Amino acid sequence: MTEKVRLVRDHLKAAQDRQKSYADLKRRPEEFIVDKQVLLRVSPMRGVVRFGAHGKLSPRFIGPYEISERVASHVLDPESLDLDTSLSYSEQPVRYLDTKVRSTRRKDISMVKVLWSNHEHEATTWETEDSMRAKYLHLFQKWSEWET
Repeated sequence: MTEKVRLVRDHLKAAQDRQKSYADLKRRPEEFIVDKQVLLRVSPMRGVVRFGAHGKLSPRFIGPYEISERVASHVLDPESLDLDTSLSYSEQPVRYLDTKVRSTRRKDISMVKVLWSNHEHEATTWETEDSMRAKYLHLFQKWSEWET
């Protein structure tokens, strides 16, 4: 039995090495030049609504953005972010700034402009009011108390 397991591992290792050699042929180092334009790859996370689309229709790239300067390395200040053990952080909405109604052919969709935390500069996005109420009800409770 031990010999069979070793044989299977050897076959898996050979297959992985072969696939890696095929993938390495297409890899190349990227060189970015100042004043050129690039698209940024978006890595969607489950449950996070960004850029206005869900599922299959959510964009894989956003932009184009112009490269303003070349930076040797980018180091995050660990005190500015609350990282957990998996080295990730969760964005939390600070408050909503504005509301609007987007009309489609069959229905009206209430949208809210949300200010998000954990950014060097303030970042806002338009989100559907229903999804924000479902996830962050405390935002709307505070505003309703202030309005009365």
